[in-house]
Amino acid sequence: MEQIHTDVLVIGAGISGISAARHVLRDNPASSLVLLERRARVGGTWDLFRYPGIRSDSDMPTFGFGFRPWRDKRILADGAKIRQYVEDAAADGGILDRVRFGRRAISADFSHATGRWTVEVEDESTGARESYSAGYLVGATGYYDYDTPYRPRFPGEAAFKGTLVHPQHWPEDLDHTGKRVAVIGSGATAITLLPALAGTAAHVTMVQRSPTYVLTLPEVDPLTSVLQKLRAPARLTHKVVRARNIALQRGSYAFCRKYPRLARKVLLGLVRAQAGRSVDMRHFSPDYKPWDQRLCVVPGGDLFKVLKRGEASIATGQIDTFTGDGIRLKSGQEIKADVIVTATGLTVRLMGGMTLSVDGQPVDVKDRVLYKAVLLEGVPNMSLVIGYTNASWTLKADLAGAYTARLIAHMRRHGHAIATPVASDSDRSEFSVMGEALTSGYIARANEVMPRQGTRDPWRLWNNYYRDRALLRDAPIDDSALRFEKAGVAQDAPTRAA
Repeated sequence: MEQIHTDVLVIGAGISGISAARHVLRDNPASSLVLLERRARVGGTWDLFRYPGIRSDSDMPTFGFGFRPWRDKRILADGAKIRQYVEDAAADGGILDRVRFGRRAISADFSHATGRWTVEVEDESTGARESYSAGYLVGATGYYDYDTPYRPRFPGEAAFKGTLVHPQHWPEDLDHTGKRVAVIGSGATAITLLPALAGTAAHVTMVQRSPTYVLTLPEVDPLTSVLQKLRAPARLTHKVVRARNIALQRGSYAFCRKYPRLARKVLLGLVRAQAGRSVDMRHFSPDYKPWDQRLCVVPGGDLFKVLKRGEASIATGQIDTFTGDGIRLKSGQEIKADVIVTATGLTVRLMGGMTLSVDGQPVDVKDRVLYKAVLLEGVPNMSLVIGYTNASWTLKADLAGAYTARLIAHMRRHGHAIATPVASDSDRSEFSVMGEALTSGYIARANEVMPRQGTRDPWRLWNNYYRDRALLRDAPIDDSALRFEKAGVAQDAPTRAA
């Protein structure tokens, strides 16, 4: 089997992969770079999900790339526009031609003897195997399973006579017109589906076990509108609005964590003003503190509009069983449905399921900590891109890409072949990098998959853009916890400091 050689190999051509590739090529223009993408187009998540109303749940000035202005005045964008934006960024940066589509990365092994990764890949269109050799590896696949969503089984499912669907695998031919639809869930997907299906459906009911904090954002950003009317350059508008939104995100998160009672009062007051007297506030009053789970945002209050018009409703309580024509809650409430949508979340999986090893020794990611929230302890020459949970994913992806580019350039200038972060056992905690602050279902499930949270810098993950910007973009590359080596010295296993 012929081996394909490249300086940098990026796994994934979604937002994280395109950002990493753009940064690496900017700082290392002479480097060869290849991206492997399992799907037939770039876009990742935004090519996968096709359910009605699919849109961002973060504002686009920060969810978009730092290097490419988002020119639309709308704060939240639909999935098709985001996917096209990612593709345009890849095309403009000369990255699109470097993507090999239909490739599934199966395994990756790093050799200290050669200072390179060997990555085994399957061409899913033919089943043929390929081998790639790379000096540096970037894991940019996100953290969930594209094949298998999280889908709990409910009692009585076999009795239901209607259509049962999960948003991750939405059928193109599903017609909900004039039908009764029940959406199980209370997260971003369910709250997006409700107004998207209402109006054409006979009625839509969101069936939630417990409420979520919901925040309304304007459909159009007033500051962007003003700057565009003043004919401000697009890059200046992007820079100003992005900086403001980063500050608002960080400030609101910090406020909610420091003053949870006051934050709860403010958030519920805003819902009350949007929902009016026709909506029962118990459906919007969680029993947890703000930002114990991610806030859900709705553009222009679209959720509350369909509730007030009677086109949709919310039922709160635990599901007892499915019935032939719907769902029965443990309270006895019956929800009639022709279509049931299980918006129950995602299954967490890193690197698209690819196995990792160093000198033939398997690496269990969940036992390792992250160095500066980008490099995996004991694993040489690899970046793992994990976005923020309390802000826009892309803010962190851009910083991770910038740091990776700086590290590769530093290694080239100083003649280093291998860079390995080395931690001690006292540097890792019992929590995963996602499981200490937030309590969402997928966060809890991630505890069995994701790297550990560190106990101190540079291993502790703070989810703080300003702190990460100083650490990843501005701080020196050289660090006592980062070991640089020449190639040619084989090791028995990934080394950890005593």
